[in-house]
Amino acid sequence: MPCSVAMTLPPFLEFSVLSPPHLRAWTVERKCPGRLLRTDRQPLREYKLGRRIEICLEPLQKGENLGPQDVLLRTQMRIPGKRTYAPALDLVWDTAQGRTPGSLRQRVADFYCLPVEKIEIAKYFPEKFEWLPISSWNQQITKRKKKKKQDCLQGAPYYLKDGDTIGVKNLLVDDDDDFSTIRDDIGKEKQKQLALGKRKSREALHEQSSYILSSADTPARPRAPEASLSIHVGSFR
Repeated sequence: MPCSVAMTLPPFLEFSVLSPPHLRAWTVERKCPGRLLRTDRQPLREYKLGRRIEICLEPLQKGENLGPQDVLLRTQMRIPGKRTYAPALDLVWDTAQGRTPGSLRQRVADFYCLPVEKIEIAKYFPEKFEWLPISSWNQQITKRKKKKKQDCLQGAPYYLKDGDTIGVKNLLVDDDDDFSTIRDDIGKEKQKQLALGKRKSREALHEQSSYILSSADTPARPRAPEASLSIHVGSFR
């Protein structure tokens, strides 16, 4: 029971948290929130978190009780005319109603009070600084077999999970196809320069290794066999 346990810790008593439902507990992965520890009725040992796991706590203004079918998403509305987004808003997506792109689009449209045909959404991959648009499968895929295989957003290529960021575009005021931001441009450029530096380093190391190997493989010139030398002293008398 991560939230209940956390509320009993001395450093946490300074915060005015009403009850465990007013807290979210996340595992920390790569210095970011990772797995959401959603139920307060499950002991910590049943999560199988492993040793030395870090947990971060997120206080809430309103209590929540997420079920096993709920996915907690961070939605951000794109600001028209600017390559940026408004602050994130939490959205709970009940996958029991469907795990398809159409189901998520309808949930997002209802959340923002917009017609479903007037929005576009995309999942953000922060490690790549890329946005992957989520369109209805009837727009993307025509083959029935392919549609059946890729109908679930929690599978490839989206792998939608708790904590993912979803960009939202209001087509009533924004008809730009681009979801990226200036921060994404900077991030991609840094990754490009880092990859270029690593490649140059590998090439230099390879050249150095090749030189050392070629020098070691060059056979030494064999010494000529020693010739016997006879000296005869003649008599000049």
